Amino acid sequence: MVLTDDARPGLVAGSATAAAPAPAAGPTTEGAPPPAGVPTPHSPGSPAGHGARIPGLDGLRALAVVAVVAFHLAPAWVPGGFLGVDVFFVVSGFLITTLLLREVAGTSWIRLPRFWVRRARRLLPAIALMLVVSIPVARLVEPDLTVGIGRQLLGAVTFSTNWVEIAAGTDYFDESQPELLRILWSLAIEEQFYLAWPVLLVVLLIAVRSAAWRVRIVAAGALVSAAAMALLFMPAYGTGVDPTRVYYGTDTHAFGLLLGAAVTLRWAKAGPALRGARAHLLPPLALAGLVALFLLLRSDSPLTYPLGLLAASLLALVLVLACDAARTEPTWFVSALELPVLRWVGERSYGIYLWHWPVACIVTAAVGAQPGTVWWGVGTGLTVVLTVVLAAASYRWVEMPVRRLGFRGALRALLGAVRTSAVVPKGAVVVAVLALVGTGAAVTSAPERTATELAIAAGIQAGQDAAGPHAATGAAARTGTPAPTSRSGRPGPERLPFGAREGAHVSAFGDSVLAAATPAILARYPRAQVEGVVSTDWLDAERMVRAAKREGRLRETVLLNFGTNAGFQLDGSADAARNVLDMIGPDRRVVLVNSVGISYWVPDANKTLDRVAAGRENVAVADWHALVDEHPGLLHADATHPNLDGVEAYTDLVEQSFATLEPALEPAPE
Repeated sequence: MVLTDDARPGLVAGSATAAAPAPAAGPTTEGAPPPAGVPTPHSPGSPAGHGARIPGLDGLRALAVVAVVAFHLAPAWVPGGFLGVDVFFVVSGFLITTLLLREVAGTSWIRLPRFWVRRARRLLPAIALMLVVSIPVARLVEPDLTVGIGRQLLGAVTFSTNWVEIAAGTDYFDESQPELLRILWSLAIEEQFYLAWPVLLVVLLIAVRSAAWRVRIVAAGALVSAAAMALLFMPAYGTGVDPTRVYYGTDTHAFGLLLGAAVTLRWAKAGPALRGARAHLLPPLALAGLVALFLLLRSDSPLTYPLGLLAASLLALVLVLACDAARTEPTWFVSALELPVLRWVGERSYGIYLWHWPVACIVTAAVGAQPGTVWWGVGTGLTVVLTVVLAAASYRWVEMPVRRLGFRGALRALLGAVRTSAVVPKGAVVVAVLALVGTGAAVTSAPERTATELAIAAGIQAGQDAAGPHAATGAAARTGTPAPTSRSGRPGPERLPFGAREGAHVSAFGDSVLAAATPAILARYPRAQVEGVVSTDWLDAERMVRAAKREGRLRETVLLNFGTNAGFQLDGSADAARNVLDMIGPDRRVVLVNSVGISYWVPDANKTLDRVAAGRENVAVADWHALVDEHPGLLHADATHPNLDGVEAYTDLVEQSFATLEPALEPAPE
């Protein structure tokens, strides 16, 4: 996503005011009429022409960026906030096309180098500042945040983040894998659009003489993009699948940009599309619909791709047209979007978007708290404050000088200030040099794997090593005695005093959280058999427990830790969990560990787990979520997996939970 002011038709100094393009060089002359059939965006010199400000757009951008920030900071509250990106796509498509058409109207041509230089002036200073500040700071605060930073930096400087991350197989919606520069994927799509669209527009204006057919062609391109998203996503259709390919792809996510361009071509000569009663009634309804999508649509819903994204784009289109119409026919709705606070945020929305994600990653890693806790609230508030301060500083002292003076002019101004012995400019130069050196050092010294990955790998290896000498014999085969009889008279598992850790027989099944805790589990219960497998869920649990029971490997005490991967979002997960408990039976102690994380589904998943365990005397739920809430600092930077302190606390909690079940499972008196 790019919240450029220059990307809006000729915006000056962060306002939504259209500035006339400079005279063209070459065979055309200033003021020459456009080629026949070329639409002009309203009449030059009219209130809607060159120099006219488009009211409400800053307010619309403010609402969109607030939705995106809220989605990343509190996904449980605003699960559809990621749709704010699609609002910006529509705005950019509309305004870039308007700017280009105005240049054609005034000069009969589009000077592509000049256009691209303006884009570079608007985009590069802010992103360069963000990179050289956030990368070294992240390396100091939490090295895990810089794993893969070389790849991410390559995507950032080449505006190809979306394709680089697709090739790397990353998951945009996985909150447990925080990538410092993830947010730049949408900037990459917009920059690719800025490179290609002016050329395509020139071809379109020359090759297609009919204005109606131009609109049809661009609209068809938008439909093809949406159809490609649907077709590529269809093989993986269902809740819980990774939509990153279709979400990141320029080919599959260009429809918002193209829809914005299409309406510009459609109404360039006809004037505002929304007039009279429609201008007063449709925009509030469109905004209400967009807010409803922000609050209700989820990233893991199959309906999102492309129906939800397409719906958000169409609603944003109505709002953009309302702002355009308000230049000649003001409305109360657009006046509300003109509130000073909204305009201020909208003018700095590009910087807010750039800064909020790396700041959130760094602050979250430093605070180490879980959603809903006091420290989490402190971290969230600190993230918001730092984001606004950094965006405002970038806007005033970095972005604006380059936009006014150009790259060389801004550099000359800085060097001139340094020569006058000004303390602040000299300090800025020193900080800039240190930031560049720090960035290089951070990239070259970045770890290859996160601490979480190393812990999980070590845990899996420890589980495999421990299983070797105790493999697959079953309790009766190990002891040479028949299986004991339970209270109900049915054959039951071998019974040993639970307090005797060396003799305690534990079967543990789980996902990567259990894998990370395996060394601590084995240190506490040396004879335990632990199967911690990455990316497993409750559907896998059914298969794993069934195999262990069939092979005689299911011990008297069972630990189950599934739910890290989508909780109970997958169809049939809750039934699978109940089937697992039925399979284990009432004569074994069973502890279920609930989930932690910032994903929106975590609270519901833990409530479902409580319901699954309810009414079973031999089953207890270890409230890992509550323990992490009470004691920040038990998790790695991914806010999901336990660190060195965390695995000890995790094991203590498991042991305490096992102990609560002992009295209920003592043999009945004869």
